[in-house]
Amino acid sequence: MHPEGFPTVLGHEAAGTVESVGPGVTEFQPGDKVIPIFLCQCRECRFCKSPKTNQCELKIMASVESRFTCKGKRVLQFMGTSTFSEYTVVHQSAVAKIDPAAPLDKVCLLGCGICTGYGAAVNTAKVEPGSTCAVFGLGAVGLAAVMGCKDAGAKRIIAVDINSEKAEKAKAFGATDLVNPKDHNIPINQVLVEMTNGGVDYSLECVGKVEVMCSALESCIKGWGVSVIVGWTDVYSITVKPLNLLCGRTWKGCMFGGKLFPLGVVFSYES
Repeated sequence: MHPEGFPTVLGHEAAGTVESVGPGVTEFQPGDKVIPIFLCQCRECRFCKSPKTNQCELKIMASVESRFTCKGKRVLQFMGTSTFSEYTVVHQSAVAKIDPAAPLDKVCLLGCGICTGYGAAVNTAKVEPGSTCAVFGLGAVGLAAVMGCKDAGAKRIIAVDINSEKAEKAKAFGATDLVNPKDHNIPINQVLVEMTNGGVDYSLECVGKVEVMCSALESCIKGWGVSVIVGWTDVYSITVKPLNLLCGRTWKGCMFGGKLFPLGVVFSYES
């Protein structure tokens, strides 16, 4: 959120058509189908030149300068994209060009949810064939993570959610099991450890709740288990026992699928 708060145009997922371009724009022209990207790269800083991250040191879209006005008054932007609007203004490095035939009402999900969840499994966790995975949270991000685990060749994918009605949808995306924490009188991490003879190889937290992040870590097997924090929160701090990491588990964070963009968005669409 912009440090000044409101009024602001929210939204960070979309797909649309280029209406016009400003001076110096060479990569796009009116009529191009594009997906706005809230985590774009300047392509020049040390972060952008590193294959290890998709962060940008310059944060070119984090400017306090607004691109919106209403009746002569400034309206603030959100995550550099402000997609809850018929029109928006973005930097040319903050859009990915896609196939002109792409259905905009579907590919808009690539602007965050699909790339975030799928990439967390494939790029950050690096799920291996024959492995066992657990995905916490079955919203758009979690379902995309399930799909990523499946495409990576996971043998068993345990979907975890407090809403059992999501079971069929999760299975359609590749889940082999659905576990509802409300159905058990022991912590969910213990349930998963018992189900998998010691813990899962990979866990992905797609909720944004610190208690779930810790449960996801503790559901991983000792020695080589990898847990990835995908859900967003900046409100609370995490407290974890050092032994949960000293025993060989790895705890990682992932933003927007851990892939350089806009190429990552284009690759996801083509896939």
